[in-house]
Amino acid sequence: MAIKAYVLIVTDPGNTKNVLAEIQGMQGIEAVHEVMGPYDIVVEISVDNLQEIPRILGDRIRPIEGVQSTTSLVTFPD
Repeated sequence: MAIKAYVLIVTDPGNTKNVLAEIQGMQGIEAVHEVMGPYDIVVEISVDNLQEIPRILGDRIRPIEGVQSTTSLVTFPD
């Protein structure tokens, strides 16, 4: 059963498109959307194991130049 998480990202002004492009195509990423409001990007992650989520965030998403902050929302299993 897949575990889903949603990551809400705030980017530096002017870097949203670059951050979006870097995240698209990463393994485990289901969808990436640019949004308006307090966040700039919403990422949908789908993984087999809960332990994969911190690795995706810490090793792949947070180090991207232009990412100011992330907020993660992990879904409850069905």
